[in-house]
Amino acid sequence: MSDTTTRALALLNLLQTHRHWPGTELAGRLGVTERTVRRDVDRLRELGYRVESTPGAAGGYRLEAGSAVPPLLLTDDEAVTMAIGLRVAATQQLVGGAEVTLTALAKLEQVLPSALRQRVNALAASVQPPRIGDGPVVSPAVLGEIALATRDHERLRMRYVDGAGVESNRRVEPHALAPSGRKWFLLCWDLDRDDWRTFRVDRIASVEHTRVLFTRREITEEEIEERVLIAASWTPQKVEADAVMNLPLPVMEGMFGPWSEGATAEGEDRTRWPFGGSDWREAMYALLWIPEGVEYTTSFPEPHRAELRESLERLRRALDAPAPGSRG
Repeated sequence: MSDTTTRALALLNLLQTHRHWPGTELAGRLGVTERTVRRDVDRLRELGYRVESTPGAAGGYRLEAGSAVPPLLLTDDEAVTMAIGLRVAATQQLVGGAEVTLTALAKLEQVLPSALRQRVNALAASVQPPRIGDGPVVSPAVLGEIALATRDHERLRMRYVDGAGVESNRRVEPHALAPSGRKWFLLCWDLDRDDWRTFRVDRIASVEHTRVLFTRREITEEEIEERVLIAASWTPQKVEADAVMNLPLPVMEGMFGPWSEGATAEGEDRTRWPFGGSDWREAMYALLWIPEGVEYTTSFPEPHRAELRESLERLRRALDAPAPGSRG
């Protein structure tokens, strides 16, 4: 393979791994001049790749969608990961069902070398994707566009429909896509609310790329997991209730952090906080996080209220009774 062809393939690989590349950075990565980069871009265009260029000091190159799918360059690990992902996707709630993912998988595995195909089969045998039953349907197109913007740190405009059917237009900086249970969630910085927000992807009706890049905000993996967990817990629960605490809302928010989401002020000195769980035990666990010494009332519903009271009375008797002897 000639140096020119090798360099063009390396350029194509770079363009596929990031949405936008400055010309100077591409030249540095390839070890050539910017003029050579321009010539290699022209070669890719002759092969059918739509490479858009923007002039100026902040200009560069980006790979645009064309009228047909051009050949992709995949590393061995990328090909194996894609094949495994397609097998898992065939069992999930994506628009188009299993047929689309299975045909894509067949095309990919048809060109995989034998060694890679064996790796796919071995990994697929150990992967047990969860059965999601009647979970919400997610659009692969929306999921894919959000994933690209998250990777490239690109701001998005999106149309969102909340659980009550109210539609709103949002401007966001996407930071993470994460599955939880039967749903996909997008964690992003909401530019209009000036705060973190978590959206269910199945409720995002459409997305629009802005081509405006942003600097990623500092957030740890633990914080991302916690915020997604909080968002997932906002789905309807079997046991739902409110706790009204003798705490001003700003103080409560400072104590609870992201878990204060949904809390509202009840006058100047009290805060109403919704909570719930799959049963009364899980819902009770939320009450244990109310800070020590803070008085509160709760709308814990019957018959779970009676079950909780009976359990607490037994617990109090157990604590008041002499401790059992040590194990022999």
